[in-house]
Amino acid sequence: MADDDFLPGDGPSSGISVSLTAGTLQAIRERVGRRGVSAYLERAAQRQIERDNLDELIADFEKTHGPADAEAVAAKRAKLTGSAPESGAAA
Repeated sequence: MADDDFLPGDGPSSGISVSLTAGTLQAIRERVGRRGVSAYLERAAQRQIERDNLDELIADFEKTHGPADAEAVAAKRAKLTGSAPESGAAA
């Protein structure tokens, strides 16, 4: 990794300009206050990167192995959550 290559959440802070709708900005400020907006957006961006990476992993898996079996996914989800499996649940 080069000196200027960082993983999400690592490295120095860098200022940028971001445009948000007024309603979105208002909702963020109501949750975290005026001084917490940058930290909130940093965490949101990191979560989105994690989701994007997971989507890529799932797509690679499905390309190799085909789509996941919906019933097997529902059964595993039920086991993890301690709830009854949903019939006809989509993955």
